[in-house]
Amino acid sequence: MANMIIVFSFVLLQILSPICSLPLAPALYVFGDSLFDSGNNNLLPTFAKANYLPYGSDFAQGSTGRFTNGRNVADFIAEYLGLPYSPPYTSFGGPRSVTGLNYASGSCGILPETGSILGKCLNLRDQINLLQRTAEKDLPKKLRNPTKLSEHLSKSIYIITIGSNDYINNYLDTKTYDTSKRYKPQPFAQLLIERLAQEFERLYKLGARKVIMFDLGPIGCMPSITRKHAHPGDCMEETNQIVSYFNERLPAMLKNLTFSLPGSIFVHGHANTLGYDAIKNPSKYGLTDGGNPCCTTWANGTSACIPLSKPCRDPNEHVFWDAFHLTEAVYSIIASRCVSDRSICTPMSIQELVKM
Repeated sequence: MANMIIVFSFVLLQILSPICSLPLAPALYVFGDSLFDSGNNNLLPTFAKANYLPYGSDFAQGSTGRFTNGRNVADFIAEYLGLPYSPPYTSFGGPRSVTGLNYASGSCGILPETGSILGKCLNLRDQINLLQRTAEKDLPKKLRNPTKLSEHLSKSIYIITIGSNDYINNYLDTKTYDTSKRYKPQPFAQLLIERLAQEFERLYKLGARKVIMFDLGPIGCMPSITRKHAHPGDCMEETNQIVSYFNERLPAMLKNLTFSLPGSIFVHGHANTLGYDAIKNPSKYGLTDGGNPCCTTWANGTSACIPLSKPCRDPNEHVFWDAFHLTEAVYSIIASRCVSDRSICTPMSIQELVKM
């Protein structure tokens, strides 16, 4: 049953993908953290890396730096759009692609100090700065006509997932950061939303018009959290409540940007709703395990995968790949629903977004 559901998600994306050879968008630009990172951290001085097996054990190119066993949400969306996977900006070849780039960086967040204890990473401002370099220096070398450049940027798709680390590697890490002493949960969430809105306005000024922002997943259900604290039920609901203050403020901010920035559409991706349901009701999605990491990890299942450990035999039946990240199977479900279901990507699905 599990494999049947996962195969269905893959097939759905293939059915929905463009029948002709022309892509549905000029490019896919990817921003965020380790949920979307495709290898940017490989060349950064950080402990937050995934360029070793068993990461990538089910990915055609092997362990590229993706923090999962196979493809992530950005990869599945690229497939639907008929585009190559967006390569990491910091790759050895440099930013050569005109079909999109990936700026996401594991352990980083919206705030510049987030994740700093693990080493250097690209926070959201850094990532937007790199897009600015792409738009002002790299792309004009290949799209020499200003009108074509503007059209390229306005018709491209921009996807973002960021903010989880502002909790995991900042607010909730009370031994390293004093953020929770300086901010109550609601004001902290508002701070993140305001900083995020500022960066989205920068995105718009650089030419972006079609933006998808996924909300934060149920952090209180991660093995890295649930295995460290005693709690009733499957999740640390107190932690989920803290994160919910961010998610509750996100829709209004995105609607306001769409209203105030002419020609823009900011889409809300409901990753939390889908992820929480998969954790609570795994069999509904053809999964069997909603709470344990699939790979072998350090520290009683609360960390990353142990390097070169054997991959688990049934990743398509697990929600979690390691103590923090999801399996390719769950990423496939999130991506396919965002492509076709406007209740998951609101107010319009990617199918509808590309037609604008």
